[in-house]
Amino acid sequence: MKQINKLLLLSLVILGVQRVQSQSKSKIKKEIIKTVDAHQDAMIEVSDGIWEAAETSLIEFKSSEYLMTFAEENGFTVEKGVAGIPTAFTATYGTGKPVIGILGEFDANAGISQKRQPTREIRVPGGAGHGCGHNLFGTASLGAAIAIKEQIEKGTLKGTIVFYGTPAEETIFAKVWMARAGLFDKLDVCMDWHPGDEIEAVTQSSKALVDFRVKFYGSSSHASSDPWNGKSAVDAMELFTTGLNYYREHIKPTARIHYDIEKAGDVVNVVPDYAQIWTRLRENDRPNVDILYERAKKIAEGAALMAGVRHEIQLISGIYEIQVNRTGAEVMQRNIETLGPITYTTDEVQYANTILKETGKPLEGLDGLVHPLRPSLPAQGGSTDVGDVSQLVPTIRMSATVASKGGPWHSWAVVACTGMSIGHKGMLYASKALGMTMVDLFTNPKLVEQVKEDFKNNRTNPSYEPRIPAGPPQLN
Repeated sequence: MKQINKLLLLSLVILGVQRVQSQSKSKIKKEIIKTVDAHQDAMIEVSDGIWEAAETSLIEFKSSEYLMTFAEENGFTVEKGVAGIPTAFTATYGTGKPVIGILGEFDANAGISQKRQPTREIRVPGGAGHGCGHNLFGTASLGAAIAIKEQIEKGTLKGTIVFYGTPAEETIFAKVWMARAGLFDKLDVCMDWHPGDEIEAVTQSSKALVDFRVKFYGSSSHASSDPWNGKSAVDAMELFTTGLNYYREHIKPTARIHYDIEKAGDVVNVVPDYAQIWTRLRENDRPNVDILYERAKKIAEGAALMAGVRHEIQLISGIYEIQVNRTGAEVMQRNIETLGPITYTTDEVQYANTILKETGKPLEGLDGLVHPLRPSLPAQGGSTDVGDVSQLVPTIRMSATVASKGGPWHSWAVVACTGMSIGHKGMLYASKALGMTMVDLFTNPKLVEQVKEDFKNNRTNPSYEPRIPAGPPQLN
C-alpha cells in the first residue's frame, strides 16, 4: 500500500510539473503575440520599404539594409556579406542550445511593377514587383526572431536564435552558396514560411531543379551575299530548343522543361555568330533531375554538331527538393489552430475579388481559414532553395494568406496585395505562428530530438552535394 501511495504521489507531482510547464509555455506564447503586435508598425514600415524598393536578385541592397537595421536596432549581432554575397547576412542573439534558425527572403520578380490598387497599372515602367511576397517573408521571419530574442533576454527562454537574410531566391538560389559556406551546420532546427493564398502547416515537398546556360559560337557572314561562309549560332540554338521540345514527349509527367532565349543575333542581315539560352529542368528529386540534365547536355552537343558550331554549357545553379518534416508540421499546425483564422473587412474582400475579376478567375475572395494538415503528396508546385537547407537540418514550414484566392502568382495580382493590408495581415499572422512554434522547440528538448529523428529517418538523399559553380554567384 505504501508503495502504491508513493507511486500515486510521484504521478501527481509529475502531472503538477507538466501543468506548470504547460501554463508557462502558454504564457510565453501570449507574450510572443504581444511582441509581434507591439512591433506591428515597424514591421509594416520595413515590409513596405522593401515592397517599394522592389529589388531583384543580388542587387537587394536597400532591402537587406532595411532588415539588417531592424535587427541591429533590436539587439541582434549582424554579420554582413556572408558566403561572399553582398546582400546576404545573419542576425544572431543568445548563446548555447538549442540553436534555432529562421529564413527570410526579400528579392522581387522582374517586370511586374504594380501600384497599390486592384486593377492593372504599372508603378515603375520596366520595374520589378513582389509577386511572391518576399517583402513580407523576410519581415515576418525577423519579427518572429525578435519576439524570441526578447524572451531570451528576459530569461524565460534559453538558447540561440539566428535569422538568415537570404537573397536571390527567384533566380540563382543564394541559400545554396550559404549552405556550401556551412552557415546552417550548427542549427538544431530551421523555421521557414512562404506567402500564399491559404493558411497551413506545409507538408508538401518541392521540385528539385538544375539551371544552366548553353552558349553557341559560330562565325558571321553576310546573310544574303555569302551565307555559305557563315555558321549560325542561332541555328544551333533553335535545334537545341527543338530537341528539348521533342524530348517533352518522353519525360515523366512530374518533369518540367523551361527556357529563356537571352541572345539570338543582333540584325537580320548577318549570320549570327553567338547565341545564348538559359535552361531550367525540374523533377521531384535530385536523381531524376540528373537524368534530364544528362539528356539535355547531349541534345546541346547534337545541336552544335548539326549546325557546325562550338558550344559551351555553363552551370548556373541547382537545388534539391524539400525534405518534409511532419513531426515539426504537427507542432506548427497546433499553433496555427490556436491562432485561428484571419478575418478580413468587406473592402479587403472586394479588393481581392476585383483582382480576380481582372485576371479572369473565379471570385473566391480571400481564404483566411485554418486548413487541416494534408498528407504529403508528390511535388506539384514550384521549387525553392529552402530544399537545400532541408537536406542539412530539420526544417519546419508554413504558409499564410497574403493574396486573393486562386489568383496568378509571380504577377501584378500578388504585387497589388503584398504592399497593403491584405499582405500585412498575413505577415503578422506568420510571424506569430513561427514564434509560437519556436517556443515549443526552445522549451522542449525532447521535441527537438523528435524533429531531428524525423529528419534522420526520412532522408531520401544520403549525402548533400551543392550543385553550384566555384566562386560567388553570378547572374550572367
